[in-house]
Amino acid sequence: MTVLAILLSYLIGSIPTGLWLGLKLRGVDIRLHGSKNIGATNTTRVLGKKLGAIALAGDAAKGLVAVLLFGRLAQWQYLPLVCGIAAIIGHTASVFLCFRGGKGVATGGAVFAALAPIPTAIAAAAFAAVVALTRMVSAGSIVAAIVLAASVIGLGAPWPLQAAAVAVALYVIFKHRANIARILRGQENKI
Repeated sequence: MTVLAILLSYLIGSIPTGLWLGLKLRGVDIRLHGSKNIGATNTTRVLGKKLGAIALAGDAAKGLVAVLLFGRLAQWQYLPLVCGIAAIIGHTASVFLCFRGGKGVATGGAVFAALAPIPTAIAAAAFAAVVALTRMVSAGSIVAAIVLAASVIGLGAPWPLQAAAVAVALYVIFKHRANIARILRGQENKI
């Protein structure tokens, strides 16, 4: 059951929520517009606030289902964490998109909300503050990833959770490398 749980988590993470919403409801491939990303931010830019909110909820739900449902299919104590990581990997390297995907922020946020709610709340506050100040979702996402990892470590979570938080933060930063370059050039998209 452990392997099945991890596989199911990866598969649910692989569902490209924003892309499928655009294709099915509007006949629009969001990969051809805006930032060309499949995540909720680009879905909002291209398809509007309503479908953007649905994409955000869908991407977050993937992380929650992986941790809270699939992570309980076997008795291994680290299965919820591994299933959460599998969902994040699915979102960023989707089997449905030739192993391409989003940046993992909403799915990752939901995974850590289920596993480490207090550090996630701190990271969400940092995200909101940075977005309010800069009007850049990418800057908020990067800062939130760093704050999440620091909070997980600072609050003394078990070492596997600390290691996962650092790894996910580094991965999120890596996935935002083009955004970082645009921020440094003063050309990043704002909301």
